[in-house]
Amino acid sequence: MASPVPEGQDLSGLASALRGAEDFERAGVVGLGHLIEVADAALQASRFTGGRMLRATLHLRPKDGYAGLFVLERGADALTHPGEVQAILPSATVWRWIEAGRVPVAVDVEMGLITPRSAEPQVVNFSHGAAEDEAMSDGSRLRLLQHGATHIYVLPLLVPGGLAGMISLEAECPAAMGTEFIWGACEISLEAAAWLAGPYLAGLPLRVTAEGFARDALLPVVGPTMAPVVNVFKAFAAEEETLLMRGETGSGKSRLARWCHSQSPRKAGPFEILDLHTVPEETQMGELFGWRKGAFTGAVQDHAGYVARADGGTLFIDEVDKLSLKAQAALLFLLEERRYRVLGDQGEPRRANVRFMVGTNADLKAAVAEGRFREDLYYRINVLPLALPPLRERLDEVADWALFMLERRHRERGGVGPISMSKEAQAALLLRTWPGNLRQLDNMMRRAYTLASLERRGEGVRVEARHLDMAEGLEGGARDRPRTPLSVLREAATQLVTTLMSADPPLDLTQVDLPGALHGAVLAEAVRLTGDREAAFRLLGREELVKNRNHHKALRRDWGRLAALAAVLGEDLPEGPDGPLDA
Repeated sequence: MASPVPEGQDLSGLASALRGAEDFERAGVVGLGHLIEVADAALQASRFTGGRMLRATLHLRPKDGYAGLFVLERGADALTHPGEVQAILPSATVWRWIEAGRVPVAVDVEMGLITPRSAEPQVVNFSHGAAEDEAMSDGSRLRLLQHGATHIYVLPLLVPGGLAGMISLEAECPAAMGTEFIWGACEISLEAAAWLAGPYLAGLPLRVTAEGFARDALLPVVGPTMAPVVNVFKAFAAEEETLLMRGETGSGKSRLARWCHSQSPRKAGPFEILDLHTVPEETQMGELFGWRKGAFTGAVQDHAGYVARADGGTLFIDEVDKLSLKAQAALLFLLEERRYRVLGDQGEPRRANVRFMVGTNADLKAAVAEGRFREDLYYRINVLPLALPPLRERLDEVADWALFMLERRHRERGGVGPISMSKEAQAALLLRTWPGNLRQLDNMMRRAYTLASLERRGEGVRVEARHLDMAEGLEGGARDRPRTPLSVLREAATQLVTTLMSADPPLDLTQVDLPGALHGAVLAEAVRLTGDREAAFRLLGREELVKNRNHHKALRRDWGRLAALAAVLGEDLPEGPDGPLDA
């Protein structure tokens, strides 16, 4: 689509106001407000009586997933989030037209008609069209009408280099249902304004805060980075359409799915998770739909599938890309017809009273191109897509998540006294990239808690930066070689001694109550790294033991235990650089 040519003084005023906008919120009020005014002027000048513009909604959709959803009601001077008002969500097929053609799309809600405003207009009847083209269910259409919207006009949000989302305008005009609405009279002005506002709406910084957000056990931490995404989740929670979550492993997809269920009209019903990563292909159909006794060899009794178990509630299907092509076809039928058949059951198909959410960490578009994922299923589940940022892009949450995990571990262990984390430790967390996301952070906090709890028994637990370094050392090399008790000890010792050697002023190991095996490993590692036993003792704060033969005997005893363990495990235990510790 060619870029519209700005025309008239109104666009000049819009351009001036956008240039003066210092942040996204102000640009949103200016840009969306202008679009409402243009459409409202066309409506008032039309032959239709009793009509009015309702609102404009900005859908930020970079990388094929919602990153934000913002609403401007007619006459308002501030944007609202979908968690505060229920936003009207146009269908998935509207987005398909926007994405493919970069052209505006008009929707007659009552008639269920979607018309791309292109050089060769096409009208698709989504009420009675083919299943693969259906985009607006009867329920969705009724919800739109209940909120007053009879006509919707959707504009692409264009930015230099691509598409950043869309803007939907909603009007209430019962007198115009089934007839040509006002969009043709103002489409050039609307496109010009949207084209002008696009770079500001997609490029200006969000001044988002998480203050006032109602946190709970399912979502205890929400930082400024995640606040817009969580608000989109809250809007999607009220919908019945399929929700598709993309995100790296361990980024919190199942937790957010459960939270979304708890915010939905189905919250009193069950919530089930089917993790396809753990289900072999040959049993996927059975786990989804269940089976009757005798349906196949080994089916010795009836088995309720996940769809039946989630009846009246929500089913979250994680790692959906792991589905076999046969199971994909069955899932497509289930999503379209809301019916399924239990394996081995000769009766009538059952109705599925379930809201579906699906998750994946795979590139489903690439899987479609490679023939590993059905294209029709992709578009059927891509109704309400959300991209969950990895933890490395949510550093404003890391310290709060770490404290939450430490407090949870403290309760689990029946800890006495307060649990805390030093400012240095919190800062150290921000220097890590967290490839394993929240799952990796949780594992590290569990290890750091254990290490810190050894120092102050019964006096509370305080996690310091050195505990994080030691905890990280325990997972070092896990991808390179098998883990063994000896390697874990050795890595922990190496990390601790390295920290001691680099500390300024030196750390005092005499204040650390180390377990016997780790104590011996630390002494041995200090000798190896320093190259001198006396220097090692001084490093460890044991200068008074430099000439103490009894301490040497204790060191030889610990070293002997480690050497014996190494022999059993088939590993070599390196000696100190100046020979065996037998002096």
